[in-house]
Amino acid sequence: MQVKLLNTKEAANYLSLSKAFLERDRWAGAKVPFIKISTRAVRYRLDDLEKYIESRIRKSTSDLGRS
Repeated sequence: MQVKLLNTKEAANYLSLSKAFLERDRWAGAKVPFIKISTRAVRYRLDDLEKYIESRIRKSTSDLGRS
């Protein structure tokens, strides 16, 4: 099984977010899971991004979810 890895820019595009959002998220404790390949290389698994999207589904604006 081949795992699809995205760089920060690709992951941001996939989530319709800015690259800066993902960079801040990693610095602040990473709600969006990532993989640190080396000191400068960060990747995101497509499967993790899809799970993150599913975890953000709400039924109303007052629904805080399980986060």
